[in-house]
Amino acid sequence: MKEELSQILEKNEVIFPFLDMPVEVYKLKNGHTIVIAQKKGELVNVSTWVKTGSINEDDEITGISHFLEHLMFKGTPKHPAGEFDRILEARGAIVNAATWKDYTFYYVTLPKGENDEYFKEALDLHADMMLNAGLPEEEIGPAFDFNNPEVTEKRERYVVIEEIRMRDDQPWTITYDELNNLMYTEHPYRRDVIGTGDVIASVPRTTIVDYYKKWYTPENMVTIVVGEVDSVKTLDEIRKNFAFKKSASLVKPVYFPEPDQTQPRYMEKTGNYNTGFLMFGFHGPKASNLKDSISLDVLSIILGEGNSSRLYQNLIEKPDKPVFNVVGTTQYQFKDGNTFFVQANFRSDQKDKAKELLRNELRNIADFPVSEGELRKAKKKLKSNFAEESETVSEIGESIGHYLTICDNITCYAEYLKVLDTITVQDVLKTAGEYLDLNKVSISVLLPEG
Repeated sequence: MKEELSQILEKNEVIFPFLDMPVEVYKLKNGHTIVIAQKKGELVNVSTWVKTGSINEDDEITGISHFLEHLMFKGTPKHPAGEFDRILEARGAIVNAATWKDYTFYYVTLPKGENDEYFKEALDLHADMMLNAGLPEEEIGPAFDFNNPEVTEKRERYVVIEEIRMRDDQPWTITYDELNNLMYTEHPYRRDVIGTGDVIASVPRTTIVDYYKKWYTPENMVTIVVGEVDSVKTLDEIRKNFAFKKSASLVKPVYFPEPDQTQPRYMEKTGNYNTGFLMFGFHGPKASNLKDSISLDVLSIILGEGNSSRLYQNLIEKPDKPVFNVVGTTQYQFKDGNTFFVQANFRSDQKDKAKELLRNELRNIADFPVSEGELRKAKKKLKSNFAEESETVSEIGESIGHYLTICDNITCYAEYLKVLDTITVQDVLKTAGEYLDLNKVSISVLLPEG
């Protein structure tokens, strides 16, 4: 116990909504953050969040974070490729991973087993994968010319490239990617998380290994356990399993903010589509600016989430001959600045009318401000969503990891409902005026050819 305590630099306990006990957050001397959240039941979730994604890539290695995510499951010196999944799935586990702009995370959800046997086994395997990934050349596959492929060994390079090619048939993905390119001219958020075929087909193993060693370090990782566990024993197990080798201290880059957009940006593209697709994009606050972020969450509910929203009622439900088939809004939270979207599927012969109708709805936020009734309804829905995301160990783990990486602390999650209660109609109006400025909108449109 003394040895364990000697490794702890800092401990905090944070009260979380819908959890019976405070969440314990430990910062070890090597920089590794460990979070233990108590949730009654037989299931336990183990996840590790690495604070790297497409934000830490450049044009030479675009997509490497996502490619590495695939390769992490290809074995370690102790466990050959396939054994990790085979053992855990035999225990009834769900095993997966995901990559986004600010982070990459890996998780296992499974029954704890008798005397926590399965949980301990999963923690051991998970730590081995995170610290000792082999990244074998035979699993990566040989490099090839993406434009003139002669692929005889369809290894992981080929798998990821097939994912990239599949996106050519996904109009919503294309619309978003084109909009993202419009919105960002300098910040690394402009790069697509999945990368490009050229890079994935040719990036050498040495480059992948260097990236892994640089970013998968203790000070850049957060390990989270959610379940009904013994905190002292769990902390000790994590500390012992995550026995990091000595590595150089990570110097995290600070990226300059995207330059302010001073005028609208527009992109139009044609393809083999039957209808039109469009997205309006706006730069929002940083995720750590909790009040403005939540105000935009409220506004998204009122404007475009669900059949009672303004956009659905005014553009689909009420018109005799609606221009739109689908219309909605959402906000993506990012460490260096959120993005707010309006997305729609519309009759392709009504492109100009569709754009103007959406502009009018955004102008109407000022002309017909949010009512107290709309605000109450939006708050109720956000509280309901928050409660639903606290029902399972997997969802709790994902919420904690998401906010810890995009805000660098857990307050954004713990204080969400308290801040939500303080939001007023005036706050929503102010936030809309500041961020949903039509003079700073980016618009991406896809239309059928001809």
